Formats: sequence, C-alpha cells, structure tokens
Amino acid sequence: MSLPANSPTTGKIGAARPGAIIGVSLKMYFGYERTLGWCRDMAEIASAHPAVRSGDIELFALPAHPVLPECARILSAAGAAAGAQDIFWEDEGAFTGEVSGKMVAETGGRYAEVGHAERRRIFGEDDDVIGLKTAAAYRNGLTPVLCVGEPGSGTATDAIRHCIREIDGVLNRAGSLGSTGRTIVAYEPQWAIGAAEPASPEFISEVITGLDAHLRTRAGQEDSRVIYGGSAGPGLISQLGPAVAGLFLGRFAHNPAAVRDILDEAAERLGLMKPGLLEPALLQTVGGRA
Repeated sequence: MSLPANSPTTGKIGAARPGAIIGVSLKMYFGYERTLGWCRDMAEIASAHPAVRSGDIELFALPAHPVLPECARILSAAGAAAGAQDIFWEDEGAFTGEVSGKMVAETGGRYAEVGHAERRRIFGEDDDVIGLKTAAAYRNGLTPVLCVGEPGSGTATDAIRHCIREIDGVLNRAGSLGSTGRTIVAYEPQWAIGAAEPASPEFISEVITGLDAHLRTRAGQEDSRVIYGGSAGPGLISQLGPAVAGLFLGRFAHNPAAVRDILDEAAERLGLMKPGLLEPALLQTVGGRA
C-alpha cells in the first residue's frame, strides 16, 4: 500500500494489498483551518475503522498544497495518507509558482493527482504534459492518481476506447522517461463531474471492467487499480462490480460522516463487516475499537 511507513504491497497489519481504495480531493473549497479540521475529523474516523487500520481499505486525501504537510502528519498517524492535487514535471528549477513532486514527497505526501478534467480544460494539459507529471510522481516515490474520462455521454464501449487512449498516452510518455510503477486510475466521465447523480452502476462497472483488464496487460501495472469518481457518494460502491476498486470522492466527502458511511459500505462489500455490525474478529485487530 502507499501509506506512510508501509511497503508498496503490504498493509499495516500484513494485508497483501488493499481490498478497496477510497480517495478524496478537496479541490479549492476549504481554507487552511477548515481543511485541518476536516483532516482531524477524518483521522478520528480512520483510526476507529478496523478496515483502514488493517490496511484492507486504503484511504487518502488530497488537500491544497499549503496544508499538505500538516494534513499528512494528522492522517498518517491514523493509518491514512495525504497527497497533492497537482505537481510539476521537473524536480527543481526556475518554474515560478509550481510545486515539485520532490517537495510533495519531502513534506509527507504519498500521492499526486494528474490529468483531472479541470486541468485539461482550464490549463490546456494534454496527455504529453500529464505523462511528464506522471513520470515525476514515479520518480519521487509518489503514487499517481491518473484521472481519465470521456467528455460526453455515450456507450460504455466508446468510453472504454477513449479512456484506454488516455491511459496509454500518459503511461507511454511516462515510461519513455524512466521506470513506471503502481498507478491508481480514477475513471471520471467528464459529463458526470459535479452532476446531481453519477453514471449508472451498470455503466460504471462495464467501463471499469474494460479499463482494469487493459491496465493489467501493461508491464509494471500488476498492482494498479481503477476507482470511480464523478458525483460519487454514499450508497454507490455496494452497487458496483468487482473490478471497481473503490471511489474518488469530491463534494460528497465534505461531510466526514459521509466518508465514514462509505468506508463501512466498502468494508461490507469486502465481507469484513456485516450491515450495521462490525465483525468481532476484525474488531480484535485494532483492540476492539469500533
């Protein structure tokens, strides 16, 4: 797992790999103090959740850059982790206003989001630029959270085709600069971002099944997983197929209680928790805390 003080493939209590991944991007919605308060609430939830403490659920948050060091400290103590919403493709130099992957890692970050639709649209980033940033993440020991997604609503086949082109374009460019590694691919259909409802569970499951199968054919991506973002919230993960490794949350995660509900749903989906009741064996792994 990509959690502090753990190896890339071993969780805190020996899990071979996380069964589910729950990530949160706070974008630019919160100020400094509100972000810290949110992280403290999340740390309390994470430290009390057996599936997070055991490493069966990988939990991370991506705050704004200025808050990252303190968020990383707070979350890492609870078995979760933090990362950056963006990085630059160089590690140092005369690049005014940019933040390097090297600095993100030095300040406790473990993840770097790349390729979000807003950065593609607002800043004109293409697969080549995103590939450079992905290479910087690998180079600095960060797990890239690679966002992909088709711009308009269509068939699942069309979505798979579009996203595979994005995945291959980015990873091929990153691979041309050095070794690659574990990647979290966040499938976020652009037409669903910020919408009242996510794409249908059947559509999400079909697309991610195709993306997961493709990702596993790529060298060095054996431990990579695909999660879903795009108006994801409570009640969704239990409806998704097994290829969907988890969720990438946005505004629905502003309420920490919603994240707790999603962690419970993910644990239930993994068979680690009965609806409304934590498994006694799982409780014992963290000293009986619920």
